[in-house]
Amino acid sequence: MFIVPVSRRAAIRARQFDRLFDDAFGHVFAQPVADAAPARRPAIDVSESDSAYVVTLDVPGVTREDVKVSIDGRRVSVVAEAAAATPAAEAATAEAPAETTKASERVILRERAGASFARSFTLPSDIDQASSQARLDNGVLTLTLAKRSPATTQLTVN
Repeated sequence: MFIVPVSRRAAIRARQFDRLFDDAFGHVFAQPVADAAPARRPAIDVSESDSAYVVTLDVPGVTREDVKVSIDGRRVSVVAEAAAATPAAEAATAEAPAETTKASERVILRERAGASFARSFTLPSDIDQASSQARLDNGVLTLTLAKRSPATTQLTVN
């Protein structure tokens, strides 16, 4: 195994370079799908204390019920789906008098669409899922991921 020293600035440039190619070739080879929510990869901020990692993600337009966080050892995955409100969906959930009003409306321009957010990352140490917390406030998801304390077992010498 080779260890190559990489500065933070070089890592940021490499990430920007990767995103450039992902964006350029993703649009060329992607097949357009009707009413498909664009997938977004939100940027994350990770900070560490002695007992936990704090991860912050921006997921605008997502409700608490639409966020799914899964933890598998050191691997953390976040998936969220922000659904766009359509006049037909609003009419189906509205009461009967409002349904006729919504059904008679026409959409002239729609630029706000639903979106899905997905991000996975690996942390340096295992996470204690029972002690971890997640909070969604104004479109900002904050995960407080407690570090799993190492199991210290001692053998008695006979």
